[in-house]
Parts: sequence; structure tokens; C-alpha cells
Amino acid sequence: MVQALTKITLEEFLKLPETKPYSEYINGQIIQKPMPQGKHSKLQGKLVTAINDLTEAKQIALAFPELRCTFGGRSIVPDVTLFAWERIPVDENGDIANVFTIAPDWTIEILSPDQRQTKVTGNILHCLNSGCKLGWLIDPEEKSVLVYPANQQTRLLTQSDILPVPDLVAHLRLTVADLFNWLKLGNSRELDET
Repeated sequence: MVQALTKITLEEFLKLPETKPYSEYINGQIIQKPMPQGKHSKLQGKLVTAINDLTEAKQIALAFPELRCTFGGRSIVPDVTLFAWERIPVDENGDIANVFTIAPDWTIEILSPDQRQTKVTGNILHCLNSGCKLGWLIDPEEKSVLVYPANQQTRLLTQSDILPVPDLVAHLRLTVADLFNWLKLGNSRELDET
């Protein structure tokens, strides 16, 4: 949903109070993301946990849910972002910064029923054009994943296909079927760490 018909600057947008669900700044307009629903929330939570279980203790990388990233003239809130450990912004106390002004190393978007695929794809492409290494667009209704590798052709993956991941999380072995099995109640299949 576009909130304003008149264009505002990025600086003006960043001074506005945060909204729930989050709003993004794209091409001079404020666009509110749809409220996450059950499938979206489950996949988002499992992905963040699975990634951080493999990377955080070893200080390799860190995955964030719904982290505002402002770079290249946009301010977006991808569903999941991953940053290499050494790229995570810190404040003067050495704590994780509140403001991230760089593109993530990996961006993951989970399509909501009322969300436009072209807008979400635009955000993934913006990340890739700004140095991101990989993007996923997960469609829970179609049970498919569009994979956007940097400088390579987009691929549509289904069921038995193994999802490509950045080198930072090379031990994450997950098929499309594994991903969508997380939506079944009582399914607690753990990821293989090889």
C-alpha cells in the first residue's frame, strides 16, 4: 500500500515514526508492507534460527528478521537479512548498531498473500545491485523459491532442489521441500550440518 501520493525525500522518511507493519521508502514513496501471516512468520522464524545456529557462535555471520536497511536511496525492511560478522555495523560501545546503511550479504523475502511480487523483486534486485551476494523470494502458496544469485540468471527451484546459499553459510543444506515442511505442525526436521 502506497501511503503518500506526493514524493518525499529519504531524509524526511527516516524522521517519521516507525509503523507496524513496517513501511519502506522506494522511489520517493512510502510503501507499507502487508502484515505477516502464519506461513510467513513460521518460515521467517525458522530461517533466522537455522542460520544463526550455524553462524553466530563461530562469529561468521548473523541473520536478522525485519531489519531496516537504508542504502542506495532506498530504506527497505527485508524479511531476513544476513551480514558477514565483520560487516555488522557497531556503535561507539562495540554493540550492534541500530542503523544499517549497507546492503546485506543475503536477502530473503517471503511473499505474503496480498503482496506484489514485482515490488519485492525490485527490493531484491536493489540489494544485488548494491553488493548483496544472493537473494531468495519464497512463495509459500506456490511452494517455490526464486533464487537471485549475484551476476547470474535467476532460477526457479521446487521440491527436491537444494537451495543455494552464500559461502558464509555453506553448511546450510536445505531443499525446497525441507523449507516448506517447516509449515507442517509437528515437523521438527533439523538441518544437516556437513
